[in-house]
Amino acid sequence: MSKDIKRVGVIGLGAMGMGIAQSLLRANFEVHACDVRPEALQQIAAAGAHVADTPAALAQKVDALLTVVVNAQQTEAVLFGEHGAASQLAPGSIVIGCATVSPEFAESLGERLAAMGLRFIDAPISGGAAKAASGEMSVMAAGTAEDFDACAALFDAISSKLYRLGDKPGQGSKVKMINQLLAGVHIAAAAEAMALGLKAGCDPQALYEVISNSAGSSWMFQNRVPHILNGDYRPLSAVNIFVKDLGIVLDYAKKNVFPLPLSATAHQMFMSAAAAGHGGEDDSAVVKVFPGISLPGARNEGE
Repeated sequence: MSKDIKRVGVIGLGAMGMGIAQSLLRANFEVHACDVRPEALQQIAAAGAHVADTPAALAQKVDALLTVVVNAQQTEAVLFGEHGAASQLAPGSIVIGCATVSPEFAESLGERLAAMGLRFIDAPISGGAAKAASGEMSVMAAGTAEDFDACAALFDAISSKLYRLGDKPGQGSKVKMINQLLAGVHIAAAAEAMALGLKAGCDPQALYEVISNSAGSSWMFQNRVPHILNGDYRPLSAVNIFVKDLGIVLDYAKKNVFPLPLSATAHQMFMSAAAAGHGGEDDSAVVKVFPGISLPGARNEGE
């Protein structure tokens, strides 16, 4: 395959996938996009992308394909399900898996694609919608040197940090799994701290300001607590994401007989929030598991 890949497909135009597609367009790639939501397709078409009704239709027109979906089940569906992309990709095409999945799934996916004459880079992403839109994501990737060389310009367009973590699929997903362990625990800890502070009668804004500039702070505290202070739980990353991602962490630990007490507690907090009906809200809504927490002047839900 030519190292100069210019025809790129993006399957999944959520908060991250839309930004990736837009970043590729700015870098003058020929972008083909697919999503189940007509409004997302209309948006990216207006920006200059070609849109496809199915992953299979998209696959016939690209040299490299990014799957920017939620989980392993959706990855399976868009690649191997009815109208899946894998069977329609030309031999030697590269699939770049961006979803957070278990390392075992990533390893298996690489083997299955290789058996079809396709190449695979295990490349989960981090940075959120803002970094995706600006082309400054972090990518935790594993694949062969040849495949990285072929996708060099692609990764330059969508990321500011590309971590090459080995040549075998699964290594990228292992590092992303650890990142999600910390992210979930930090969000849960930030929610718990703010809930106790509010219960104690601390001024919410003053508490946020002090902690943000003290040793107890974290990136997640600084990023998520404003959502709590504003009562704005519109999902940038939802509670259900951490039900899934911490579930991956705990499943992996269980198989390896490795104790993770903090991860388990954080997972139960997100599970409690989801069970209470907050699964589709921003992950900072995990604060709602604490009783009687309210903020004067905060937005009401639905505003």
